[in-house]
Amino acid sequence: VQLQASGGGLVQAGGSLRLSCAASGSIFRINRMGWYRQPPGKQRELVAAMSIGDNPDYADSVKGRFTISRDNAKNTMYLQMNSLKPEDTAVYYCNMNVILWGAGLGDYWGQGTLVTVSS
Repeated sequence: VQLQASGGGLVQAGGSLRLSCAASGSIFRINRMGWYRQPPGKQRELVAAMSIGDNPDYADSVKGRFTISRDNAKNTMYLQMNSLKPEDTAVYYCNMNVILWGAGLGDYWGQGTLVTVSS
């Protein structure tokens, strides 16, 4: 299984970006998906996560501005980021916990995509 993240870039404060994370491989079902970020010089932190049957969870710092969503048919997840702030600058990583066809569970990470918000 591989996760391919895309959509990062440079944006001015107040702008928007949409991140995508496409999964490929022998995935039977995605149980949980999440977006994490690692600001410069800081530890990786959870931004948003969503499990089957549950409401999404968001970090307090992004509530009301970011939205996590998924397209089950495409095994793809998204992070819509609005009203971006300079403190949102980070490398964003996607994560999926999946059930594999005939091979149990797996936990996978994307390669990271850089989001830079200028003031």
